[in-house]
Amino acid sequence: MTSSLLSRKPDSGLGNIRSSPADPSRNIDWVLMAAQFALTIIGCFIVFSASRTRVTEDPYAFVTRQVIFAIAATVAMFIVMAFDYEWWKDRARFLYGLTVVVLTLLFLLGIASGEDRIAFDLGPINVQPAELAKFTTLLMLASYLAEERSDEVSYARFLGGLMIVGAPAVLVIIQPDLGSGSVIVSIAMGVLLVAGAKARYIGLITFLSIITVFAAFLGRLVNDYQAARIRALINPGAVGADDTYQAENAMRAIGTGGLTGKGWLEGPLTNGRDIPVMWADFPFAAIGEQFGLLGCAVVLGLLAVVLMRVWRIAHLSRDLLGTYLCAGVFTMMLWQIFQNVAMTLKIMPVTGLPLPFISYGGSGLIVYFAMLGLVQSVHMRRMR
Repeated sequence: MTSSLLSRKPDSGLGNIRSSPADPSRNIDWVLMAAQFALTIIGCFIVFSASRTRVTEDPYAFVTRQVIFAIAATVAMFIVMAFDYEWWKDRARFLYGLTVVVLTLLFLLGIASGEDRIAFDLGPINVQPAELAKFTTLLMLASYLAEERSDEVSYARFLGGLMIVGAPAVLVIIQPDLGSGSVIVSIAMGVLLVAGAKARYIGLITFLSIITVFAAFLGRLVNDYQAARIRALINPGAVGADDTYQAENAMRAIGTGGLTGKGWLEGPLTNGRDIPVMWADFPFAAIGEQFGLLGCAVVLGLLAVVLMRVWRIAHLSRDLLGTYLCAGVFTMMLWQIFQNVAMTLKIMPVTGLPLPFISYGGSGLIVYFAMLGLVQSVHMRRMR
């Protein structure tokens, strides 16, 4: 009997996940997942360090919420991973349409109240539809371009893609949220470049994006403080000290961190009240002051690992849809990393774009994880 049991072939059913190399559960990119979780854990420590002195009644308030956000983001990622990305493609139109409706509703509520609106206040949490727009716009654009099955984007297909990106981008910019609007445009750039769009098409998108931003300024849709941030970069002497206060102190924090930093919770600038809302906008300054150049290098190195794994999966994809999805995630993250670090170093205007996985915020963290869930889905099913 023993010999007969040993001679049996492995069961091909669900009882043996080793039965097929193409089984999705065997093809998770653990390096990518480990890097993103490491960054998220570092982010929780930075959020606590940067916020504990700002909330005297409960120094753990922000980090507790960030941990909850991280758990919710993990659940969202595994839900996205559980389905073939083709399944998400079939629902792209509905999700995209829902996003445009929600963004329109948010804008109309802002007009009715006479205030700028970038989020729905749901009591204990604020939900930012602009973050959802990153996910659904990428899904819709990638699905649309993948239908052509060509190495080059035709002019008609380009115009269709432009309309797909334009609707949510304009609605986000006029909230006003210039930072998130630029992210949606960067997603479009990445997908279109990989899809084979001609240089003049990319130039047209760039031109239209600049025109939209100028129109928002001329139409007074942009807040005074946002306009002051741009002027502060171009001509610091033309604005008041309050408009450069955050950026100046963030730069000082990084400059005084040295090679190894001053130690966790030991940064005079980043553990005090010198940089408002640092846990969301300037976490890189906290890393620089408390952990020095080495700490910055570790964080940037982990972010580079995430980017390289996403790029690798784009090459391994079984079809154009998977490649386009990965390309959009890659450019989105690359742009946000560059913008956040660059504004801390005073070489880009302060836009409020978060540093992926590190900055405080539930909507953004959940969207990062959900997008990497799409990337994992591409990797898990690349051999089908």
